[in-house]
Amino acid sequence: MSLAFVQSVIGAEMQAVDHLIRQRLHSDVALVSQVAEYIVASGGKRLRPMIVLLSARALGYTGEHHRELAAVIEFIHTATLLHDDVVDESALRRGRDTANALFGNAASVLVGDFLYSRAFQMMVGCGSMRVMETLADATNIIAEGEVLQLMNIGNVDLDEAGYVRVIQYKTAKLFEAAARLGAILTGSDAGTEGRLARYGMHLGTAFQIIDDVLDYSGKQDEIGKSLGDDLAEGKATLPLIYAMRHGTAEHADAVRQALTQADRSLLPQVLAAVHATGALDYAREIAQREAALARDLLVDLPDNDDRRALEALAELAVARNS
Repeated sequence: MSLAFVQSVIGAEMQAVDHLIRQRLHSDVALVSQVAEYIVASGGKRLRPMIVLLSARALGYTGEHHRELAAVIEFIHTATLLHDDVVDESALRRGRDTANALFGNAASVLVGDFLYSRAFQMMVGCGSMRVMETLADATNIIAEGEVLQLMNIGNVDLDEAGYVRVIQYKTAKLFEAAARLGAILTGSDAGTEGRLARYGMHLGTAFQIIDDVLDYSGKQDEIGKSLGDDLAEGKATLPLIYAMRHGTAEHADAVRQALTQADRSLLPQVLAAVHATGALDYAREIAQREAALARDLLVDLPDNDDRRALEALAELAVARNS
């Protein structure tokens, strides 16, 4: 199944969500609208709002709140991007200047705050305490994940379990919330809600692992950021953790030095280590395992194109080059 199939299933709904996003971006403060529009219009896969729409539709939802919540999820995600780029001092995202590079750190942080608060204004309109609880918990855990990542900058002793905890807090939690919302909107039983939530968690984990692989194997014009950004930020991602644990002493020393010094100039030595140890292949295998677990959790959903599109998203998350 391809991205074209997913788009054929959900394309019209996504157009409606994009229209809603632009409506809700409006602010009487011109800079707020300008920065928010810049980051939202910069592209992106819109995976998280797709998951909201598809999970609700797969369970037979026929109302309108799934579109509103898809936009909410995208606003929360966009707010985290604005804040992340300031913390990481990133200059490129999706092949364009980051908002902080263009408008400054202060504007990026404050517009991120605007998007968070607008998201909460919108979710109130759904009139569901379970929706509020799910999204409030998710945003809180995402913030904890960002702090966990900050605490582990330059940490050469971070193990695989610690790494997974960071990415599940920082990235996969919003995927989990997106999938859970579909079950909540349809009033599904606790078992269905739990399975969809776990689908989102496994999918988000696979997605982030592949992101981390692409930082050492992708092409800059495809991934939309500079190669070695994670290294320059001192992030011990799964390929580096594996290379340090399974490489020679020389490999391990090269990676440790690069991480502790957050030195992009050492990227050639790090690339040599991750390739020599098979670290990228190992990380891809873990991502594929997570994607398979995600797909397996959908077997009890109704047999329809929306479920098949959710299955396709799990496949696409690990097969991508950007």
